[in-house]
Amino acid sequence: MMEHAHTARRAADDAQRVRAAQYVRMSTDHQSYSIENQKDAIREFADAMNYDIVATYEDAGRSGLNLEGRAGLQRLLSDIETKIANFEIVIVYDVSRWGRFQNPDESASYEYRCRVAGVRIEYCGEQFANDGSIGSDLLKAIKRSMAAEQSRVLSVKVFAGQCRLIQMGYRQGGSSGLGLRRQLIDKHGRTKTTLALKEYKSLQTDRVILVPGPPDEIATVRWIYDQYVKARRTELQIARSLNAKGVVTDLNRSWKRESIHQILSNEKYVGNNVWNRESFKLKQRKVTNDITQLVRADGVFEPIVDRGLFERAQVIADARSSKMSSDQMLVVLAELLKRRGTLSGPIIDAASDCPPSSRYRKEFGSLLRAYKLVGYDPSQNYRFLDIRRRLREIFEEVIQTTIATIERAGGSAVRQSDLGVLRVNDEFTVSIAMGRCRNTPYGYPHWLAAPERCNAADVKVAIRMRPDNQTILDYLIAPANEIGGKPLNLVLNKRLPFNTFFFRSLDPLFALAERNAITAAP
Repeated sequence: MMEHAHTARRAADDAQRVRAAQYVRMSTDHQSYSIENQKDAIREFADAMNYDIVATYEDAGRSGLNLEGRAGLQRLLSDIETKIANFEIVIVYDVSRWGRFQNPDESASYEYRCRVAGVRIEYCGEQFANDGSIGSDLLKAIKRSMAAEQSRVLSVKVFAGQCRLIQMGYRQGGSSGLGLRRQLIDKHGRTKTTLALKEYKSLQTDRVILVPGPPDEIATVRWIYDQYVKARRTELQIARSLNAKGVVTDLNRSWKRESIHQILSNEKYVGNNVWNRESFKLKQRKVTNDITQLVRADGVFEPIVDRGLFERAQVIADARSSKMSSDQMLVVLAELLKRRGTLSGPIIDAASDCPPSSRYRKEFGSLLRAYKLVGYDPSQNYRFLDIRRRLREIFEEVIQTTIATIERAGGSAVRQSDLGVLRVNDEFTVSIAMGRCRNTPYGYPHWLAAPERCNAADVKVAIRMRPDNQTILDYLIAPANEIGGKPLNLVLNKRLPFNTFFFRSLDPLFALAERNAITAAP
């Protein structure tokens, strides 16, 4: 009897437990135990509050400065807003784990999106309850501002420290390059090892310097300088000669004009340590810095190229690049576009009559700016082509699956056009459209549907894709009169008024088309 009562109480407790998810984040891989420490604290909090942790969203080694690259937080927001989430609460260790966004309103906006979708955020490590009261909202605003300010202060300190290390002759990031190697030394200057590609130091007190690499690579670097300065060959000619010999770059790739240019212009080959050519502070916007902002220390590494030869190479490069005015550069770029039909950095670098892509970046601020000036829009290229191809494949697969399933159920489905309009059982029409997903700058999923394929169709079907546009999220299946002729984009994104028309599969459509045999009356 007592055992039965205990079991009943435990069942009642379990029934009252609230389903929750946890979100954890750490900034760098060096914070080895940060994730586990957060999970321990969240678990203790959940036990005390009678919560069940049913899902985990994690961003390991990710900065909290913005949403980009934080797949865990993006997936959390998407699951909540698309109603995939089967929990009522998200537990985060503290406000800074949610993010160190430089605009505190951005941090607040993500929490607000969760709350609107019916999911509450709780911070187990903070000394206030996130209950929507004036006091808690005020403390959160302060904490968000403090988290942002801490990142700004830390950024200034880190930058000052990096500048100091550069001036002391230590390497700060980047590959060594052909003919050089990154050597690891301890805090006393003793050599520890030579780092291979993608190997990094593990101790904060260790330092990295550049040293001469294998003799054959050094010989190749010196040969490039001799060909450029003494034989007066162009960067493109040198690249083609190396490729013909089967010589590869330090990254095991074929040579391009840009890779030759990098070797001919980089001061590390004469022993100089130069840093801060580009800035990407606080994950805001990458900028190319003025020459006055460079941080440098001359003669700190062992050179592998004679300084006089290096300086002559710079004079030749300046003379060659300065022969063209901005207008002339655009003329040859337009001619290249006419010949090739498209433009990219590698295409420009491979064209013997064009200045290198780096010159266009320097002259016009970016390649995109140069493209715009010659009337070229590159947005149609890159990964968009792969996504479009994948969407077409899924669209055709859905069409063929729909036809086959209806026919197996005893009905008929005839495709009236290649646009996805079906005539079902010779009774009604179905128009099928693809809803491609795009994320707004604030992380919102937003679906773009193709234009109306058949305004007179009786049933509208739209395939909503997940944010990666590789798999299907759900389907809109609605009678045309129920959505009132509204554009599909509006229906797909203003979900609440149309919730009853979203389904995980096409089963409702198949049920509508199914034929049932009618037996004769006795």
